[in-house]
Amino acid sequence: MVLVESNTSGTGRLFAQRAREMGVRPVLLAEDPGRYAYAQADGVEVVRACTSAPAGVLDAIAALPDGSPAGVTTSSDYFVPVAASVAAVMGLPGPEPDAVARCRHKGTQHVTLAAGGVPVAAHALVTSVDMALDTAERVGLPVVLKPADGSGSTGVRLCVTREEVVEHASRLLVRTHNERGMPTAPGFLVEEYVDGPEFSVEVFGCTPVAVVAKHLGAAPHFVEIGHDVPAPLPAAQAEALATTGVMAVKALGLGFGAAHVEMRYGINGPVVIEVNPRLAGGMIPELIRSALSVDLVRAQVTAALGRHEELEPRTAMHSSLRFLVVDRPATLQEPRARHTNPARYVSEETLTGRRDERLVPHHDHRDRVGHVIATACTAGEAALAAATGLDRLRTALRPVSKAAV
Repeated sequence: MVLVESNTSGTGRLFAQRAREMGVRPVLLAEDPGRYAYAQADGVEVVRACTSAPAGVLDAIAALPDGSPAGVTTSSDYFVPVAASVAAVMGLPGPEPDAVARCRHKGTQHVTLAAGGVPVAAHALVTSVDMALDTAERVGLPVVLKPADGSGSTGVRLCVTREEVVEHASRLLVRTHNERGMPTAPGFLVEEYVDGPEFSVEVFGCTPVAVVAKHLGAAPHFVEIGHDVPAPLPAAQAEALATTGVMAVKALGLGFGAAHVEMRYGINGPVVIEVNPRLAGGMIPELIRSALSVDLVRAQVTAALGRHEELEPRTAMHSSLRFLVVDRPATLQEPRARHTNPARYVSEETLTGRRDERLVPHHDHRDRVGHVIATACTAGEAALAAATGLDRLRTALRPVSKAAV
């Protein structure tokens, strides 16, 4: 099974593990194999390849010594279009490439969702500072500015004043490549700020699997610092979110495998912020597995192999995750207060960042360098246990003095 690149802070490692559990040999294609330390640690075969376009991936697959793969997929948002196109060319299971392309570009996605009757925030795709200011005036401040094809909150900012719009718009306009070195789409989105709590709906095919509550870091950024599964909500609100999530997936022409639908619950109900045509990051699949005994990573690997996985929940627990986030210059070392035995309900305390390197805030997913997962019978017990575990893990971040910086 070919894995086209991988995410670095979520479930990428688990894709290879699940493939092996199913009797399939994973082969990871990567432009920079050194990016994935887990591959060497786990003995995953890595092949250097040009992964930014389907042709490079097809060439790498043709050079493999043991014939065509049984499946092609990815755990990285950036490479979903490439993996989908390659699977289609090879006649392998996968999402519809045109649907993925519509989804991947946030401007096109918003237009498609609105045309399909899905509630979305007022928005415009713009290509200049003046256009951004005009849209902000029309929509009304504050507004959210974001890249047209970004991921992991990179480049996303809340702008409260005209001056902030000008400053961030200017920054986005000179951005030509993302953090993976891939060219970015021209323009950026100016979007109405929807006030209200944030959630995601994890959809598989056209079935809502879980409604997830999100915890965000301080404004003006939108770094996700925690999740709760299932979201502690009244049944009617959870149902409204789930129904809207499925509407969004269908409107975009998706329906193969996983989709991660992000929403806010505004004064008039759910509003779709964006749809990602892939499995959720941020360890959300592991929370779902802990709480509901539904393994979405296995389901995604299974779907890419043309097989079916049962998604019916077998347990009704509550799981919470809290991220260790870099909020100032620091280095990552072993926690001072780490206990041999974790707190009650805590199933995982993990440092994912590199040790002894100077870390600075990026105000996106790259700031997450560790996490704690807790599972309990109630939402309150799980959340408290995760917060307690994070307090211990936080001692691993050692501030760096201004002089050292």
